Amino acid sequence: MNQDRFSINQMTVKQLTLPELVAACVRLGVPGVGLWREPVREYGVEAAAALVREAGLAVTTLCRGGFFTTDGWEEENRAAIDEAATLGTDTLVLVSGGLTTACPDLPSARARIAEAVGALAPYAGERGVRLAIEPLHPMYAADRCAVSTLDQALDIAERFPAEQVGVTVDTYHLWWDDRAPAAVARAGAAGRIHSYQLADWTTPLPAGVLTGRGQLGTGVIDLRAWSDLVEKTGYTGPVEVELFNDDLWARDGVEVLEETLAAFLDV
Repeated sequence: MNQDRFSINQMTVKQLTLPELVAACVRLGVPGVGLWREPVREYGVEAAAALVREAGLAVTTLCRGGFFTTDGWEEENRAAIDEAATLGTDTLVLVSGGLTTACPDLPSARARIAEAVGALAPYAGERGVRLAIEPLHPMYAADRCAVSTLDQALDIAERFPAEQVGVTVDTYHLWWDDRAPAAVARAGAAGRIHSYQLADWTTPLPAGVLTGRGQLGTGVIDLRAWSDLVEKTGYTGPVEVELFNDDLWARDGVEVLEETLAAFLDV
């Protein structure tokens, strides 16, 4: 993969303001950015859309929708879909939600998630936005995402048209699952890989777990093999690097972006 496919997820360099991120991307020739709702809302959705558009950047995804097992999910997700459309991205990443009082076990949580996706899919489709269900590593099943495998995500997505609902393939969350390669092929054959994200797995994990995503090439995941696997399905879309990492966030953001681009081109 070459630089034309590279996208930097905003969370990787969250210490940069949106204008700083856009300016650094333009200077380094980074063609795409994956944005997060919170900083975009803080800057202003319309203003953010104008900023990236005038810089010639593609917004590859907006993160995140989901958390369907909590109250108020429908209004919040319709707003997220509208924001994605305004920003000019066709992909809203979904982190589906964990166990709650209303959904106290995995079967009930997954049933609610499927129901919610079904309610939102037509609304998203009318606005040219695809819902990308992201399975998260099982360590997040209780509090963040009851969808833990790519097969589980596809079992939900395949109930709806591919142009409305697909999946996010994230190496950090899927590398451990020996069924994932077959699921990637299944997703690709149906045109349901709507987002592909890279991060490495390093040990020991930090106490907070969430911020343990390693820089590309510093951990145990065979990122080249994963990219070959995704490419073989015919996927030609952007490749986002999304790193939650306290050590990276403590450094100069532009330096981290430069390092991440170099690591992407290397691995």
